[in-house]
Amino acid sequence: MMKEGYQYYKMFGFNRKFKITELKPLPDVIDAFSLCTNRESQTLPDHFRQFLVEFQGEEGVTVDHARVIMEQVLHHIRPNFNLCCFTLDDFFKYLFFDHFNAPIRSEGHHDMAAPLQHYFIYTGHNSYLTGNQLNSDCSEVPIIKALHKGVRVIELDLWPNSSKDGIDVLHGRTMTTPVTLEKCLKSIKEHAFVNSPYPVIITLEDHLTPNLQAKVAEMVIEIFGDMLYCPKDGDQDEFASPEELKHRILLSTKPPKENLERQANSSMDGNMSNLNHDLSQFFHIEFEDENEDDASENPEQKTPPEYKQLIGIHAAKASKELKEALTVDSGKAKRLSLSEQTLEKAASLCGTDLVRFTQKNILRVYPKGTRVTSTNFKPLLAWMHGAQMVASNMQGYGKSLWMMHGMFRSNGGCGYVKKPDFLMTKGPNNEVFDPQVTSYVKKTLKVKVYAGDGWRMDFSQTHFDKYSPPDFYTKMYMVGVPVDVIKKKTRVIKDDWIPVWDEEFTFPLTVPELALLKIVVREHDVSEKDDFAGQTCLPVSELKTGIRAVPLHNKKGEKFESVKLLMRFVFE
Repeated sequence: MMKEGYQYYKMFGFNRKFKITELKPLPDVIDAFSLCTNRESQTLPDHFRQFLVEFQGEEGVTVDHARVIMEQVLHHIRPNFNLCCFTLDDFFKYLFFDHFNAPIRSEGHHDMAAPLQHYFIYTGHNSYLTGNQLNSDCSEVPIIKALHKGVRVIELDLWPNSSKDGIDVLHGRTMTTPVTLEKCLKSIKEHAFVNSPYPVIITLEDHLTPNLQAKVAEMVIEIFGDMLYCPKDGDQDEFASPEELKHRILLSTKPPKENLERQANSSMDGNMSNLNHDLSQFFHIEFEDENEDDASENPEQKTPPEYKQLIGIHAAKASKELKEALTVDSGKAKRLSLSEQTLEKAASLCGTDLVRFTQKNILRVYPKGTRVTSTNFKPLLAWMHGAQMVASNMQGYGKSLWMMHGMFRSNGGCGYVKKPDFLMTKGPNNEVFDPQVTSYVKKTLKVKVYAGDGWRMDFSQTHFDKYSPPDFYTKMYMVGVPVDVIKKKTRVIKDDWIPVWDEEFTFPLTVPELALLKIVVREHDVSEKDDFAGQTCLPVSELKTGIRAVPLHNKKGEKFESVKLLMRFVFE
């Protein structure tokens, strides 16, 4: 909060004077405070507990817990306080502390004992790339960053090195510079469980000869040791659960064929004519982002048994007719990969087959090959059809990645989000959920946008406008099944670093379990494109009711130090 004063902007050699006023408690805040005060208009721990339970909808809050929160807040406001009580001003400041008053739960709370296919899993695409898909460096650094953010699926593309005696990780048929497999695996081991105890799955796109596959097996066993999950007979009939696989690492790839040797020239050979041909393919046709059968007959060499035995999740390639590829077999569970374009086709032609397939198997959806700048596709279509692994370029940024961040803020950010029950169950006539069928409104979410604060601390005075304070407005997008998609917008508050909107919006929801509330603040500009001022995306199923502090993030998803909105969420 800011004290009253004046701010000066220089325009054409003259100073323009703008009054800075302190943000004062809004009427709803005053009403909430009045419900939990004593005769001296103070809030004591037992009154504060009453507010948390009755107004904020918190469960299991004791008076001692309420007292601890109050003491921690008061230490921030005035370290030498004597009595543990809130004035109205203290109470208002508490509401802006997102650490104590966050919009979603910070701890994991989903059932983690179901098989892996029952979960949406935080999945990276080409996890080793530092930038674009064409000529950026490959490194272990983006892998480490992804793991620290809670990503649970890391993708590595394996190719023979230039001397054909070792393994490099790189985006094949491009000009990306390689990183060694050993460096990637050691980084995964060191950072796998920093953010989450639940399993890390390494998807391998394997372009190796059998002798190099044997080296991979040796390397994996040596580096991961007991952390590595090695399936036993019968393990693949149904996947194990995240709870059973805590602190384990799984490999997922297509089992190599016997009596076949990968072509030795499958890696880059430096021949520019071949490279140019490959690059033209890169821009005009889509790579199948899964192991390719680029092998030649050689009966003298066989795939090392150790390599096959280390595959925890068997992958399959959708080389058959689409409907046939989505057939649910009575045998072992598997992972199937589809491009975003193939997913769109499947969703249009046989959407319920996708849902049925994902009730037993894992479906991975990856970006089309023409996304050379590491952009991402919108993940909702994949999620509403049950796809567990929606692979995203984590080093990129943009609205699709904001949705990914939003989904995986669920369940304490552990990287596994339990799918809604309707995606995993069948009806009395063996029917499954159909995203194209419109349902009735199950819940209505009311969102009130009160005010925003923090931009003056995180941005320079002239960041948004050289000659005056910014003109902020907030846009809200409900994303989910098509019928639930809607957007709303507040009015523009002119010339104010601390905008007060105090506006309420209503969102009717037919499938609230899959809905995300995307919030974007912009600064209105008459002559140019409106400036970005912060964003966040919140899973509706995780929203806490009541008045909440909503922290905003930059375009890459990094949290601002100070910028936040004060909002209220109510379900009807």
